[in-house]
Amino acid sequence: MVNLNNFFFSLLMGILPALLWLWFWLKEDRLHPEPRRLIILTFIAGMAVVVLALPVEQIAQITLKRFGMLKALDGFIILFLWALIEESAKYFAARKAALKQKEFDEPVDALVYLITAALGFAAAENVIFLTQISSNYGLMSGFITGNLRFVGATVLHIISSATIGASVAFCFFHKENKKRNLTLGLFFATLLHAFFNYFIIKGGGEKILETFAPFWILIIVLLLVFEKVKKLKTVKQQILSK
Repeated sequence: MVNLNNFFFSLLMGILPALLWLWFWLKEDRLHPEPRRLIILTFIAGMAVVVLALPVEQIAQITLKRFGMLKALDGFIILFLWALIEESAKYFAARKAALKQKEFDEPVDALVYLITAALGFAAAENVIFLTQISSNYGLMSGFITGNLRFVGATVLHIISSATIGASVAFCFFHKENKKRNLTLGLFFATLLHAFFNYFIIKGGGEKILETFAPFWILIIVLLLVFEKVKKLKTVKQQILSK
C-alpha cells in the first residue's frame, strides 16, 4: 500500500518541475500567448495518455519476448518501440487537445503545444516513478531521483516532442508537406529518445551526467529554433504583401 506522505511528495516532485519548465517555455511565446484553457487542457491530455502508453509498451515487450526478439540489437529495438509509443502518445494528446482548434493559427503554436503535452506526460510519468522509488527506498531517494529526472528525463521529453513540434511548424504554410514532415519528426524524436534510454541503461547509472549533458546543449538549440519558427509568420506576411 502506498504511503500518503510518499504519494503527495511524489505528486509535488513530479508535477512542480514540469510546471516550472512550462512557465519557462510559455515565456518564449509571451507576445502571442495561447489561451490558458488550451494550455491546461493540453497539459492534462499529456498526463492522461500515459495511462494509454504504458499498457501498449507492455504489449510490445510481451510480443517481442514471444518472438525471441526482446534482446535484439542489444535491447535497442524494444527501447525504440517504447520511445515510438511515447512520442506518438504525446503528439496524439497535443493534436486532440489543441492542434485541431482554431487557436492553432501560427507556426510557433506547434512547438508550444507539443512541449506542453510533453511536460504533462513527463509529470505523470515522474509521479508514477517517484511513488515507486520513495515507497521502496524512502523520501531522500525520491528527492535525489526527482532532481535527476528534472535535468534528464523531463528535458528529454521536451527535446523529443519539440522535434515533432518543429517539423509541424516548418510545414505550417505548406500543408502538402505535413505528412512527410510529421513522419520525419516522429522518427528523429523516437531515435533521440531511444538512444538516450539506451545510453542511460548501458551506463548503469555511472554516466548519467555525461548522458544528460548533450541534452542541455540541445535546449540551447531549441531556443534558437523557437526564434526561427517565430519569424516564419512574419516572413510569410512579407511575401504576401509584395
